[in-house]
Amino acid sequence: MIRFKGRHFPKDILLTCLRWYLAYQLSYRDIEEMMAERGTQVDHSAIQRWVDQYAPKLEAELTKKWKRPTGSRWRMDETYIKVKGEWKYLYRAVDKSGNTIDFLLTAKRDKKAALRFFKKAIGTAGEPALVNIDKSGANTAALEELNKSMDKPIEIRQCKYLNNVIEQDHRPVKEKMRQAKGGQKVSLGPQYGSWCRTLAHAEKRSACFGRR
Repeated sequence: MIRFKGRHFPKDILLTCLRWYLAYQLSYRDIEEMMAERGTQVDHSAIQRWVDQYAPKLEAELTKKWKRPTGSRWRMDETYIKVKGEWKYLYRAVDKSGNTIDFLLTAKRDKKAALRFFKKAIGTAGEPALVNIDKSGANTAALEELNKSMDKPIEIRQCKYLNNVIEQDHRPVKEKMRQAKGGQKVSLGPQYGSWCRTLAHAEKRSACFGRR
């Protein structure tokens, strides 16, 4: 249960603003205007603070209520996004149904970064039977390195069209980053991770936060 004690606005107002921001392609100022049209004056900077503070808590609630078991056949890809004026690499994986496995934001795109991501994803969802990747030599090298310590090696597949599902899945995140002016308004570290994961949940669910 998420507590909103001490806030100047009712719980429903906070949840509505959070849902609009996380689920749709709206900026903080867009939501400020939409709330004003409904008779509620709330500053866009307050909405930004709510996203930073409550996204991790919403992520935990959504994971508890909505998280589906993920499959053992993964589609893995990385894309670049601008965070606070610097280009970063966002590693992500989904199963063949499009359910999010995990993600990792890194400064470099190399074997070391890919290996970090795979270890993190396995810690989250368990060992996959198969991972489909692009032609990246770094990703292949990371999986081969990982397989050296596995009792049952992960099958490595390189088939571009099978990764369409995750390449399409990058779009909402990149669009939201553009709206956040290159990540200048997005906190990094655990805050960023929860923000990004909550966005993934919100994009894939039509129910409002707090409702089944």
